[in-house]
Amino acid sequence: MGIIIGLTGSIATGKSTISKMFDSFNIPVVDADVISREVVEIGRPAYQKIVDRFGEKVLHEDQTLNRKQLGSIVFKDETKRKQLNEIVHPEVRKQMLEQRDGYLNKGEKAVVLDIPLLFESDLAHFADRTLVVYVDEETQLKRLMDRDRSSKEDALERIRSQIPIQEKAERADEVIDNSGTIEESYQQLKRILTVWNVLIKSD
Repeated sequence: MGIIIGLTGSIATGKSTISKMFDSFNIPVVDADVISREVVEIGRPAYQKIVDRFGEKVLHEDQTLNRKQLGSIVFKDETKRKQLNEIVHPEVRKQMLEQRDGYLNKGEKAVVLDIPLLFESDLAHFADRTLVVYVDEETQLKRLMDRDRSSKEDALERIRSQIPIQEKAERADEVIDNSGTIEESYQQLKRILTVWNVLIKSD
């Protein structure tokens, strides 16, 4: 049976960069963000439940989901955010596990579950090993402000909405310090996969 790796980080720590590196090792990645967009497409069960709950004001003219409009509603209202999560999260988890099991049944030596809120959503039990992509909080703040051109206050608010990256690092089985070069992060990942005995192929 293959090993299941739970990959996470925090906003602006560079998790997506690390996630793409698994291609170099022929290790498939199940991406929770991609699935969360797919499960709210027209015709999917979560889509209809969202329209029933929030009304057609959360739709574009072509009837696709206006994620920005929906986000502006739930961001300001804890109750509505919880209602949305109760609709979307079960569908996302169901699809993630189906994809994970599909890869394992094909004999993959390892599968990555790329879950941004792995610890916040108490999903670490889905994985055999957890891997956190880390940068110090000062670097995280600067990267987020540069990336989104946001104020320090807005950036801090978003960072503080998640478990502190230091705490995630302490809870993880392994940590990649992503504050250096891409090559340095790649070599860290290669070492971790070697230790976990899942290194299949590297460039």
